[in-house]
Amino acid sequence: MINVLGVIPARYGSTRLPAKMLAPVNGKPLIEWVWRAAAKANRLDRLVIATDDERIVAAVKQFGGESVMTDSNLPSGTDRVWEAAKTTDAQIIVNIQGDEPMLQAAMIDSLVEAMQVDPAAPMATLRFAMKGSAGYLDPNVVKVVTDAGGWACYFSRSPVPFYRDAAGTEPVWYKHLGFYAYRRPLLEQFVQWPQSALELAEKLEQLRVLERGVRIKVIDSPRDTVAVDTADDLKRVEQRMSKGD
Repeated sequence: MINVLGVIPARYGSTRLPAKMLAPVNGKPLIEWVWRAAAKANRLDRLVIATDDERIVAAVKQFGGESVMTDSNLPSGTDRVWEAAKTTDAQIIVNIQGDEPMLQAAMIDSLVEAMQVDPAAPMATLRFAMKGSAGYLDPNVVKVVTDAGGWACYFSRSPVPFYRDAAGTEPVWYKHLGFYAYRRPLLEQFVQWPQSALELAEKLEQLRVLERGVRIKVIDSPRDTVAVDTADDLKRVEQRMSKGD
């Protein structure tokens, strides 16, 4: 049986929202919401929080989670995920973003299922169908375009696909949700590859994979999420949670 590990990278420092992982959301630290949601996933054999700070370790211990310490100088969350995973025997590793308190366990399970159903899939991620121009035109919202088989063609901060002859209509597009499942060999390779040209241009790590000719399976998510990057995002999450979203 393939061993599946979920890793939540949780760096203490954050440029736009200091100590983001410990920021209170309706009385609980942000990281606790993520942990509790991810812990409900049926297809994870183990779930850990990979951090670089004892304050996060203490918070995780308080709410009953499992944490592992990682190097504070790692260049990315993906590197942090690999550092936590490499000492385990996990063959499928799921990168669960620590700033996504509205995630659902079904999102994680769908990623793992995609990898288990298709042994040829080296990597999988999520998308959510959207309509309208607000997020479509926002460079902070990443868009994904896939082929007919659900494999990623490209990820971009630009409005893709571009509807050349659709003046006055609402564009239909897919928002990329930054959760990933990797097969162990790919993740080990990924952190050793240098950053690619498109990755540097768009500031999107997953383009490093596509530029290497590796395919990424894209799965439909049952819901959209709200990533927390600012204090305003925290307020939006609290408002949505209070409405039962």
